[in-house]
Amino acid sequence: MHMARSIRRKALLVGTVAAALLASACAGDGAGRVEFLSLGTAGTGGIYYPIGGALASRLSARDPLRQYTAEVTGGSVENINRLKNGQMDLAFALPVTIWEAYHGGETFPEAFEDLRILAPLYPNLSHLMVTPRSGIERLADLRGKRVAVGPPGSGTEQMARQILASAGITYDDVDERFLSFAELAMALKDRAIDAALISVGYPASSVLDATTTGGIRLVALDSASVHSLRVEHPYYAMGEIPAGAYPGVDRPLPTLSLMNWVVARADLDDEVVFHLLDIFRDELNELERVHPMAGQIDLSGLDDAPIPLHPAVERWRARQR
Repeated sequence: MHMARSIRRKALLVGTVAAALLASACAGDGAGRVEFLSLGTAGTGGIYYPIGGALASRLSARDPLRQYTAEVTGGSVENINRLKNGQMDLAFALPVTIWEAYHGGETFPEAFEDLRILAPLYPNLSHLMVTPRSGIERLADLRGKRVAVGPPGSGTEQMARQILASAGITYDDVDERFLSFAELAMALKDRAIDAALISVGYPASSVLDATTTGGIRLVALDSASVHSLRVEHPYYAMGEIPAGAYPGVDRPLPTLSLMNWVVARADLDDEVVFHLLDIFRDELNELERVHPMAGQIDLSGLDDAPIPLHPAVERWRARQR
């Protein structure tokens, strides 16, 4: 009798182990496998990274099949290149980069025709920051100066080249410095450079740092050449840095505006797109707790997308009607 009980216990143990192995095998075949997706942002001194981190967290909470991670990157150009190479799944980018990547150009010799828009973010404003004794009062005064133009591989650097060109200035006319937002804020405070031209939402931590503790001034971008830039590059708009946004900005400061976008390849799973748009519809308050610029996200901006929308975006919009 003892032998019979022993045999039954062994049979039960074997059955339990077999069931566990079978369940594990089923999970390995896809039933419960977690997919890891990356979201390209930019450096830690701007706004992309904190909003990207919050968005990745909300996506992971909504989507049990996927885990999302926000990556620190060099910005728009790096993000688009990594999307194209399959090294990234979603990304934030400026329209100057998106437009050139989709159509092909100097930075992107081969057109990235599978690039698609998922959603608008917030508008970026061009910030021209100068040191107190630089003598810079307008864009044309940058000639011959030490000018930070943003990180290499960033949409900010592309924007800086276009804005300088509108005033007839090339890198041959300035001592250009390729610095991250945090680096250029420090360089301005140390007077290692004379000016910085960056594109970022407000209030940006790097700009606050430079203007609060370094005595740095912001200069308006409101010349005829700046306005004419919009004819050649229609994704620019005129905007304002609001009064009180930074120390020393006592009245609205005219400047250029660029909408930020969330982009991906056309083959991104529709379900990921639906989750993203649902968050922007229902959970903006959660993102706004991380940075107030998230409160400016408005999905009606999809009507002004610079390149085609992801097919799932149209299906999601149809459901909302």
